[in-house]
Amino acid sequence: MVRAFIFVKTGAGESEELLRPIGEFEDVVEAHIVAGEWDVIAEVETDEVYEVMKASSSGIQALDGVTDTKTYIVIDE
Repeated sequence: MVRAFIFVKTGAGESEELLRPIGEFEDVVEAHIVAGEWDVIAEVETDEVYEVMKASSSGIQALDGVTDTKTYIVIDE
C-alpha cells in the first residue's frame, strides 16, 4: 500500500466547491480544507506509486479551479 498527501492550491474562494470533487476520487481516503499556504489536503492510498501520481496529475490537477499541487509520498510505513 502506498500512502501520500496531496496539497492543493485553489483559486480564491474555490476551496469549498472543490472539496467534494477531490474527496470523491477513487483513491482519496480523506480531504480537508486547511488554513495556510495550501487550501486543501487530500490523503491518498493506492497499490502503486504510479497511481498516486495519476490521482494528482490526471485527477486533482485537472479540476477547474485547482492552480497547483504538491505530492508527498509517505515513506515511514
